[in-house]
Amino acid sequence: MSSPVLVCALRGIDAFRALGAALKGWTQGRDGLSTGDSLPQAVMALTPEVTFRQAILFFTEADFVTGKARFYCLLSRNTKLTQICFSSLVGESWRCRAESLFSYLQAGAQVLCTVLLIKPGVWSRRLPRILRNLHLEKFSVVGVKHLDLEAATAWALLPPEVQQDPAAVEAHCTYLTSGTALVLCLQRPNAVKKLMDLLGPEDPQLAQALDPCLWRAQYGTSRVQNGFYGSRSYPVAVRDVKLFFPEGLCCAQCQTVQEEEV
Repeated sequence: MSSPVLVCALRGIDAFRALGAALKGWTQGRDGLSTGDSLPQAVMALTPEVTFRQAILFFTEADFVTGKARFYCLLSRNTKLTQICFSSLVGESWRCRAESLFSYLQAGAQVLCTVLLIKPGVWSRRLPRILRNLHLEKFSVVGVKHLDLEAATAWALLPPEVQQDPAAVEAHCTYLTSGTALVLCLQRPNAVKKLMDLLGPEDPQLAQALDPCLWRAQYGTSRVQNGFYGSRSYPVAVRDVKLFFPEGLCCAQCQTVQEEEV
C-alpha cells in the first residue's frame, strides 16, 4: 500500500470501445518491456451501469468541471488511492462550475440524429413498408428530401476502403447518380448503431446469410445496389446531417448535434 493509483473519468465518442482498444494496444506494447520494474495494471468499467456505481465511489459532483464524462478508467498497482480528474475542453478554458455527471449517467441513452439514404430504384417502390418499419423501430423522421446526387456527394458517402478502388468508385457513383434518392434524417436514442444494426452488412449476400430480415438482405442485390446508405458512426452522422440538411431540421435539433456545430 505504498504507491498511489490513478482514477480517471474520461470523455469520448464510442467511449467504451475506444478506451478498450487503447488499453489493449498499451498492454501489447508493454509486453515487450523489461519486467524488472513493477508495471501498472489497467482496469476499466465495461458498461454505463458499472461506470455509475464506480464513479460515485471515487468522485463527487464538485470534482467535475463542465463536460460530460463518457467513460471511466482505473489505473492501479493495488495500493492506496489518489484521485485525479482530467477534462479536455477544446477551444475553452478550464471552468470551475460543476456539472452533474451522475444525473447524466442516470438519464439513459441520448437522442441522436442519423441519416438514411434510400438508393435509386428502391424508395419509389418500397417507401410505405420502409416507413412502417422505421416507425416500429421507434425512429422519428425529422428531415426528408429527394434529390439527384452529384458525383462528389456520392463519392463522399463511400467507405474509405471503397474510395481507394477506382473501379468500385466508378460503379458506386454511376449507380448513385443514376436516379433520384430519398434522404431521411432519423432520430431516436442510440440512433446510429440501431440503424446500422437494421441495415446489416454492405454485401446483401452476407446480410442474407446472417439474417434474412436485415434490410440489405431484403432490398439489395449486390454490393453496389444494396438498397441503403446509413451513417456509419456518430461523427459521420453529424457530417451527413450538415451535408443534406444545411437549412435545419423540422424539429428542434438534439443537443448532441448542436454541440458539434462550429
